Parts: sequence; structure tokens; C-alpha cells
Amino acid sequence: MKTAVLVDDEQRMMDLIELYLAPQGYTCIKKDSALEAVLFLKHNHADIVILDVMMPEIDGWEVCKRIRSFSAIPIIMLTARDAAEDMVKGLNNGADDYITKPFNEDVLLARIEAVTRRISHHEVDGVSFKGLKLNESAYEAHYQAKSISLTPKEFSLLSLFLKSPDQVYSRDHLLTTIWGFRSNTEDRTIDSHIRNIREKLRHAGFPANEHLKTVWGVGYKWKSS
Repeated sequence: MKTAVLVDDEQRMMDLIELYLAPQGYTCIKKDSALEAVLFLKHNHADIVILDVMMPEIDGWEVCKRIRSFSAIPIIMLTARDAAEDMVKGLNNGADDYITKPFNEDVLLARIEAVTRRISHHEVDGVSFKGLKLNESAYEAHYQAKSISLTPKEFSLLSLFLKSPDQVYSRDHLLTTIWGFRSNTEDRTIDSHIRNIREKLRHAGFPANEHLKTVWGVGYKWKSS
């Protein structure tokens, strides 16, 4: 059985999501307190978090940021807030996807499957580049022994770039390869994740701007030299 942590101050919404997820083999842990959800995730395993934005104690953006400080668990934000800036804020705080209410059951299930999909089985456990090392079996990234906290999607993107240096990837290709589906928000989604990767690499001391390049009008590539 897989475990989904549902974080929402509306019990009816959590009950509805559980109705969709239970037949897919998920045990749902429901938390109407954002602070309790963070504490639970610090000490318990889960496979995915479905997170509301507007909650009374702390908002979903802050919850996402706190979870990301200790875990790379996939997070989907599920909210009635549909403004582009809200979506970008969620992704920048570490969310892997952002779905607006009301939502379609099949879309929700497809998004969950996409964000929890592991890197394909044929990939090797380790990738390295000039002191930057990825351990794919543990989803860990380091630069010269300094740990880099990446979300699962950020990790998958960086792994793809490192394994195919100098190859240009369009946003459409990245979305299909990493997310497994098409989206109307593809540009914002990809661009936000690339921006986060660059910032985290720079913070660790790696010269991200020299290698993770924007190919204007096309997409992105990892420059090997």
C-alpha cells in the first residue's frame, strides 16, 4: 500500500480525495492542521502530499517550504487559487505540481502518477560532473561534499541534463519526459524548476550559469565545457 498525506482544513475535500485514491491502493492520512502535517512528515514515511494553500495556521506555501527543508517527498498543491503568480509561488517553494479546484478525478490521478514516477529502471545509480554528484537510488545531490536539497522533479531534470550534455531539450520534451503529460502551464512549470535548480547549485558553490544554459526560443541544455 502507498501512503498519501492529505492536508486541508476542509474535511469534505479530504474525504473526496480519499474516495479517488483508495481504489488506487493509497492509504490516506488526513491532516486538517498544517503544523501537525509537517510534524507527521518529519517522523513518518509517505509517498505523496496533497496540499491545500489557504489554511488557518500557516498557508500551503509555507508548509511546502518547511517540508522541503527535510524531505524530497512529491508535493501536489490543490487549491482554488488559480492566478499565475500563485502557481509560480507554489513551484518556487518546492511543489512538484499545482492543480486548481474544481478538478477532474482522472487528471488528479494522472498528475499523482506522473510526480511519483521514478527515473526509468535502466539508469545507473550515480552521475557526476566536475565535483557535482547525483546518487539516483537515494535521490541525493552533492557538490564537493556539500548536500544540495532538490525536489524529485528538480533531481530528474538535473539528471537528464548531466546524462546528455550539450543536447538541447525543448520545454515540451522536458514536460513529457519528466512529468509524463502535457500542460497549458508548461513554460512556467519548466522555467520555474530550472530557476530553482540554478539557484540551489549556485548556493552550493557550483557555477550553474556556466553550464545550465537557456537556448532562447528553444529550451535548455547542459554545456559540458
